[in-house]
Amino acid sequence: MTTTPEYDVIIIGGGAAGLASAVTLARARRRVLVVDAGAPRNAPAEHAHNYLGLEGVPPLELLQKGREEAASYGAELREGFAAKVSGSIDSFAVTLADDAEITARRLLITTGLTDELPDIPGLAERWGRDVLHCPFCHGWEVRNDTVGIIGSPFGVHQALMWRQWTDSVVLFAGDFEPTEEEYEKLAARDIGVVTDKIAGLAVHEDALTGVQLVSGTTVPLQAVVTKPTFRANASILSDLGLDVTEAMMGEVPMGATFVATDEKGATSVAGVHAAGNVAAPMENLIGSAAAGVRVAGGIIADLIDADVKLAVQERARA
Repeated sequence: MTTTPEYDVIIIGGGAAGLASAVTLARARRRVLVVDAGAPRNAPAEHAHNYLGLEGVPPLELLQKGREEAASYGAELREGFAAKVSGSIDSFAVTLADDAEITARRLLITTGLTDELPDIPGLAERWGRDVLHCPFCHGWEVRNDTVGIIGSPFGVHQALMWRQWTDSVVLFAGDFEPTEEEYEKLAARDIGVVTDKIAGLAVHEDALTGVQLVSGTTVPLQAVVTKPTFRANASILSDLGLDVTEAMMGEVPMGATFVATDEKGATSVAGVHAAGNVAAPMENLIGSAAAGVRVAGGIIADLIDADVKLAVQERARA
């Protein structure tokens, strides 16, 4: 005897992508459960930007609104950590950290990613405040400040980009010496280059005041930009034989991993979809929410096809 799964879709991850998916699926009258560990990536940030109609909204406030909207259409939300997934299409099981097991016809992974920061004293503590990475998210707020770029293979690219937002940019090259052509570009945009290594950050009364160099010099500034390594939170998918993919810019690794999907968010495992930063590490907040809606639409279409096929089979047997 076949047991009907408890849900049509279990969404693992309750960020913008997961909650937008939940709203769309619940409005389509699907049985939906969102499992969320309660540790959003953007929690350190005071405000979210470029979200039309909600510009400057605190990230946690946005998530609370999303939970309320999803619940208003009948989606269920459960706090917990998904420890294991098993099964196959139409019969997936998700085991939580407390050993509870829940079942679904489809899985949607919206677990986002983890930012792995350079090992510089003081950097992690100020992440999302005055240690930044995205000019579209934070550039306006530091438009009148001196911004320091911590060297990486993309340091010159970042320095030239942030120069769009502020006239005062300093590149701390570190181990990544610019080429002669890159030095010309930086000089043309009045971007200073510091080759001495960074010892840590200078802070006074909980405000970033500069970057301390190993030479003992402090370079005064008000914000620091670093490029984290973006690691997809997708280890749970290894249970189903799904591995993450390394993102590349040409032949250069971008320092990011993601779960490969098609345009509808379907992974290589039938019945398993992914949306948001776990599938697109460079996507912004509103883009992740939009991806959640788009992928939910693909899941709905897939479930409709499956329901019609089952109905036809049952009618033939009648």
